[in-house]
Amino acid sequence: MKRILIKGKNSYIGNSFEKWVTNDDNFYVEKISLKDGNWEKIDFSTFDVVIHVAGIVHVKETRDKQPLYYKINRDLAFRIAQKSKKEGVLQFVFLSTMNIYGINSGKIDKGTKPEPKTRYGKSKLEAEQLINGLQDNKFFVAILRPPMVYGKNCKGNYAKLSKLAQRTFLFPNIVNRRSMIYVDNLTEFIKQLVINMDSGIFFPQNSEYVCTSELVFYIAKCHNKKIHFTKIFNYLLRASEFKSLNKIFGNLVYEMEMSEYKNNYRVCDFKESIKLSEGKL
Repeated sequence: MKRILIKGKNSYIGNSFEKWVTNDDNFYVEKISLKDGNWEKIDFSTFDVVIHVAGIVHVKETRDKQPLYYKINRDLAFRIAQKSKKEGVLQFVFLSTMNIYGINSGKIDKGTKPEPKTRYGKSKLEAEQLINGLQDNKFFVAILRPPMVYGKNCKGNYAKLSKLAQRTFLFPNIVNRRSMIYVDNLTEFIKQLVINMDSGIFFPQNSEYVCTSELVFYIAKCHNKKIHFTKIFNYLLRASEFKSLNKIFGNLVYEMEMSEYKNNYRVCDFKESIKLSEGKL
């Protein structure tokens, strides 16, 4: 049995992973919060794996909040990794982000160097570097850099698009490609990573890129909503310098070869994942 400790009691990915393996007798999962500092009193030696999913994500980067990114995303993560190694944990899984590359459009391949532009991306990359330095033949470090994660009750851009798809009658018909990963595909990947005790940097994503217009179409279809798609706004959208619009309508993908793994972790295809995300299956 793999005994797993998840850092981030209210984490969407952490909760999803616990639910994913809840009926598997080969896994025991315990979650703890990092907010009160009581984690320092917990004996990590009873666990085989620590999965660190806690961090600051959906917080506006105002000047007064900038130090929090480094305090939580970097320093706290490193302290937990140090404690894990010191107390005999075998594997440390760290949830990083595609954001560390600092680009809003294009293709990321194995030769692309991380150049984060935001405090979120910088703090995550610095945490990666510190935690990687702890790895040896008795302590395995696995770093995940997933693209946008979506699923039922998730926060972020998918939730905003879902609400929009259910309310609007007009949406841009624009062809783009984005790497995304459905939460069950991600949790299955983590499950296999733990079973295999693998280390390294990983880039899990769905088996197909996502077009934003197509995504909105299938969300609307789940709710029997009809939307008219138009190309009228395409020029303005492509010329826009607003980061929020680029995140939705721009192209940003991982090269597919980067995301291959020894076992197939994609348990759900795109269309089915939208139905599940919208609670229609």
